[in-house]
Amino acid sequence: MWNNKNVWILLLGEFVAGLGLWMGIIGNLEFMQKYVPSDFMKSIILFLGLLAGVLVGPLAGTIIDTYSKKKVLIYSGIGRTLSVLFMFLALYYESIPFMICFMVCIQVSAAFYFPALQAVIPLIVEEKDLIQLNGVHMNVSTISRIAGTALAGVLLAVMNIEFLYIGSMVAYALILVTTFVMQFEESTSNRTTVNKSSFTEILPVLKRTPIVMSALFLTTIPMLFLGGFNLMVINISELQEDTAIKGLLYTIEGISFMLGAFFVKRLTHLFHPIKLMFIFAFVISIAHLSLFFSDVKIMALISFGIFGLGVGCFFPIAATIFQTKIEKEFHGRFFSFRNMLDRVMFQIVLLSTGLLLDIIGIKYMVVIFGFFSLTAVCYFGLNYFKQHPGENSLDSQEKIV
Repeated sequence: MWNNKNVWILLLGEFVAGLGLWMGIIGNLEFMQKYVPSDFMKSIILFLGLLAGVLVGPLAGTIIDTYSKKKVLIYSGIGRTLSVLFMFLALYYESIPFMICFMVCIQVSAAFYFPALQAVIPLIVEEKDLIQLNGVHMNVSTISRIAGTALAGVLLAVMNIEFLYIGSMVAYALILVTTFVMQFEESTSNRTTVNKSSFTEILPVLKRTPIVMSALFLTTIPMLFLGGFNLMVINISELQEDTAIKGLLYTIEGISFMLGAFFVKRLTHLFHPIKLMFIFAFVISIAHLSLFFSDVKIMALISFGIFGLGVGCFFPIAATIFQTKIEKEFHGRFFSFRNMLDRVMFQIVLLSTGLLLDIIGIKYMVVIFGFFSLTAVCYFGLNYFKQHPGENSLDSQEKIV
């Protein structure tokens, strides 16, 4: 795998794009803090961008499956790069409408780019390397998030906000250049059929692959944690009356995530990947329940560490199952569908977390979320392994990795 130049282009591109993404996010927050006094209006601006991404999801999925995935990456990359121009106009005119245009354009570009990228990964490496590449890809994404936010903080301290967007635009342009260099074979045998089909044809595909349905549902378990991540960190800091705990929680979770994503490939030599998916979904559920003791500093750190480790192993396995169990001719529509689902779920969890924190507090909220997660793991796990007893053996592992 490491001799494959496409892998290095992909990882380098992910790191550079991550730097640009997070520099842009920090710039957006700084702009809204200066020009948008209402928290509700800030949430509306963010929501409009996410809504635009969801609305174009069906079109994006069909286009990805109908046309060259490389061309989709290139055109969406061009759109993402040019969208930054709206932020320069927003800064020059101190205009909220121009910022909304930026949010909509970059989210629409992302609705095409990220599902296409997920569909490309199985085309550049063999199936046996998918879990390892997915894990490394997520680690690079995490490192770029840390480096991007740190770099943005330094630039804001010594330069104007415009330089954040210059850096962001340069990063997007660089990833666009690397996309041109990528070389991989794409099957054109199914394009005529796909061109006559619709986005809704992904639903019968999901029905005949129950493990994908289970994996999709299980992804809501880490989403229950991730959707309200920042709110819980703030709440724990207030509960313990310790502002320093916020940085420690982010650090512990990030390090644990990278360790999990790094070692997950080795674990697949010992256990079947599908079995591991259920195990780590269970681990994430336990991490959520353990936050009942979040008023104790060491317990909060342990909970976030367990969560990071669990999610670092869970996501590469789930991504590999999606990439191998769904036929390649449906990858564009499937990953667009999943992207839409993730965006909607994130908003629902974010709003639910805020409401429950106000009404019942973090202790009882995590009990509700944790109990729901454990119930889901037990139900889907028992149901799946009852129907597929052979999946428990290592002999069947070749079907996935």
